[in-house]
Amino acid sequence: MGLLLPLLLGLLSCLIGGLYLLGVFRQHRPGEPPLDKGLIPWLGHVFEFRRNTLKFIEKMKQKHGDVFTVQLGGFYFTFLLDPLSFGAFVKESREKVDFRLVTKHVVRRVFGYVAEGDDHTFLQVSNNKHLKADGLKVLTQAMMDNLQNLMSHEIGSAADQSSWKEDGLFRYSYNILFRAGYLSLYGNASPKSEESEEKAKEKDRAESEALFKEFRKYDKLFPNLAYGILSPRERLETKRLLELFWNTLSVQKTTMKNDISGWIWERYQYREETGMKESMISRYMFMLLWASQGNTGPTGFWLLLFLMKHPEAMRAVKEEIDKVLKESGQEVRRGGPSINLTYEMLKKTPILDSALEETLRLCVAPVLNRAVLQDMTLKMADGREYFIRKGDRMAMFPYCTVQTDPEIHPDPHSFKYDRFLNPDGSKKTDFYKNGQKVKFYNMPWGAGVSMCPGRFFASNEMKQFVFLVLAYFEIELKNPEEKIPEFDFSRWGIGSMHPNREVQFRYRPSF
Repeated sequence: MGLLLPLLLGLLSCLIGGLYLLGVFRQHRPGEPPLDKGLIPWLGHVFEFRRNTLKFIEKMKQKHGDVFTVQLGGFYFTFLLDPLSFGAFVKESREKVDFRLVTKHVVRRVFGYVAEGDDHTFLQVSNNKHLKADGLKVLTQAMMDNLQNLMSHEIGSAADQSSWKEDGLFRYSYNILFRAGYLSLYGNASPKSEESEEKAKEKDRAESEALFKEFRKYDKLFPNLAYGILSPRERLETKRLLELFWNTLSVQKTTMKNDISGWIWERYQYREETGMKESMISRYMFMLLWASQGNTGPTGFWLLLFLMKHPEAMRAVKEEIDKVLKESGQEVRRGGPSINLTYEMLKKTPILDSALEETLRLCVAPVLNRAVLQDMTLKMADGREYFIRKGDRMAMFPYCTVQTDPEIHPDPHSFKYDRFLNPDGSKKTDFYKNGQKVKFYNMPWGAGVSMCPGRFFASNEMKQFVFLVLAYFEIELKNPEEKIPEFDFSRWGIGSMHPNREVQFRYRPSF
């Protein structure tokens, strides 16, 4: 009996500790947001959240209001859904909330990359150098050259057939944008080693095509991988794909390429200089590939689909493209030179800019979240205050609270190509809710310190792709009466939404 009592007390202590870690004993305190733990200890609402993030958040908002705390897979997330109060969240100091802790956890799980040290200052300087101003011009020109290589090959193939060529619009858009973006960032085959420039271009086309096929396999697994719910077979496939990408993007193979972007090259050099193992650098390079190319293709798909579904929008964009080409002294003609779509020309497309912004509003739906590093008070625009605990997470889902809010954007689920244009053709930035101007009226790129640093290059990539498609080809839907596909709900919270089915279209040279 003397030994049994301490043993029972030890077991009881472990049980209580385990229940505590599972969140069973957490209680709502005065001044905190409404708490909804769900029925399953530790997991909470994670299955419902995973099944349909939008539906779950709308349900919680209806039940609890525009601020509430829910348990999701061991963490307590406080969702802020009042767009007029977003400034308090976005501008909060890094001593209180930080996105980097969340990011480190995610990239380790999905890319196998373990961040070492704090390289925030280096990344900020490098991003400003290569993803803005003159650096952006260089990247944009590289993208142009690679798009021409891929699309001129398509033009030649279609012209030889003298007939319509059919394809899936999602596959086509994702394929071209991914491959051109990959080649622009990670370099091209060397004409010297391949014996001629044409053979080097042919190798670029073949290798990028093969890489895209493998990337799509990984991309389809990504939602389950991010949530850690892969089946044993999916885990084996993920392991194979990760090793393939780590090998393809290894230091040894990449440094043999020509025209590696400064943005990528500086990252190689910095990590080598700081003593990071080559195997970990390869993992980092794959993370950058997914981050830079995982959303442009799907968004390009939606933009082209919306334009084909809305003739007035297609007409306005094509007229703008014709005008820009004419002002640059260029025209599309059989046997003529390829279009040289410059960085300066891309700055003269306000209608295309608005159509892209509208597409991003409708189809990009990230969950923005940060780790709470110390107890803090969340101050709302209307004067309310909520106490947020250290160790929790703060999150926003702008898709339902800003991007499809009918007061901010009337008729929010309709595509209006000129929604972000003023009558004089300038960019519209004045949007209102409850009579107050909304600062964060569209948030596909995130906000604040965690805002996507590559947004300018990504926008140029998508604009270049659509510009060239509409300049070079006649395009039409194979089944024009078919409804626009719904979203694949597994992609909520990740970025650009994917369609739940393919859309068939056809194209042929327009000259």
